[in-house]
Amino acid sequence: MLQNMLVNEPNDVFTNYALALEYVSEADYKKAEDQFLKVLEIDRKYLPCYYQLGQLKEKTNETNIALEFYKKGLDLAKEQGNNKAINEINEAIWMLED
Repeated sequence: MLQNMLVNEPNDVFTNYALALEYVSEADYKKAEDQFLKVLEIDRKYLPCYYQLGQLKEKTNETNIALEFYKKGLDLAKEQGNNKAINEINEAIWMLED
């Protein structure tokens, strides 16, 4: 259904993001990563993608890349003044660096 929606609106950020989450739930991490990166091509400031990419890279044991995504997300969260995201991302970073 999400893919059909993208036929009509291929640059819809939320639909692309939802499709990426669907791929994660199916454990298709390559497709999920590609889809999250597509979202960031559409909107570099779509904050949830950075956290989700960090989570994804943790699942695939790519800790250094996960930290990179988290830190980019943290910078963006600070820029946006999003305290909830700042706390969540800081916790994810803390857990990886501990």
